[in-house]
Amino acid sequence: MGQQGGSDRGRARLAVFDLDGTSINGQSGILFCRYLFESGLISPSRALRLGWWGARYALHLPQRQAESRELIFDALSGEGQDEVARRMGEFHDRYILPRYRADAIAEVARRREQGCITLLVSATFEGIATLAADHLGVDGLVATRMRRDGEGNFTGEVDGQVVAGRGKTEGVAAWADEHVGQGRWYVQCAYGDHLSDRFLLESAVEAFAVRPDPTLRLEAHRRGWTVLDWR
Repeated sequence: MGQQGGSDRGRARLAVFDLDGTSINGQSGILFCRYLFESGLISPSRALRLGWWGARYALHLPQRQAESRELIFDALSGEGQDEVARRMGEFHDRYILPRYRADAIAEVARRREQGCITLLVSATFEGIATLAADHLGVDGLVATRMRRDGEGNFTGEVDGQVVAGRGKTEGVAAWADEHVGQGRWYVQCAYGDHLSDRFLLESAVEAFAVRPDPTLRLEAHRRGWTVLDWR
């Protein structure tokens, strides 16, 4: 299982939490699209394209992960970074704040008390994930970054890779190597809800499927992972 081979003595333990569908009830990307549509920043045709992307995601159909992020941020490319940050804050308080799962917040606190380094990992935009990380009380975060131009404004393109699927385990490893040190950590526990989180879960000593979709539920039963029904 991932990084925990050999002696764990002296190595830091990571507790890694997915955001969408795990720590919150809902998908932040879809909710952000709704917020932008209601704010008049994306057209009905673009909203339909995003809805089709979301349907393919829910059905585990092939798709390009960066597509939905680029569709959303292209609509924001004409706005300055301060305005984008303001909109993300407004979005978080209006759409995300009521959706945090109390059990997720409690579990973050419990794992920290046990001495784990807590980490939020999400395919959502880094600006939204930063606000979520602050609310959850985690020690660090890994999320999708969007490219900026020379003046610091967003271009509408993904910077690097989307933090999804195997990208989550790679992002966790990169963060831990930088902040803890190579060979000085392992993933003690991981929490996810979607089949694409299976790579993250299989990297952990303890794997938890939180209100999983039907496909991940079957995978969890097959592998003996714990299924949680967080409030």
